[in-house]
Amino acid sequence: MKPFRRFKFAGAAGAVVVALLTGCTLGGAAVGGYAGNKLTHGSTAGTVGGAVAGGIVGYELSK
Repeated sequence: MKPFRRFKFAGAAGAVVVALLTGCTLGGAAVGGYAGNKLTHGSTAGTVGGAVAGGIVGYELSK
């Protein structure tokens, strides 16, 4: 299972890079959804909540 940890880290790092490079609502929602999913161990509510929060942050950063 340890080799898969690298993939999780790479996915998270990639999502953060996309959000920082684009600085938009979509990038923020993607990162927030990914983070919410991982932090709540796959909870649908956590994923949606993270995506909403990330989208709001991305929107505010793009102004």
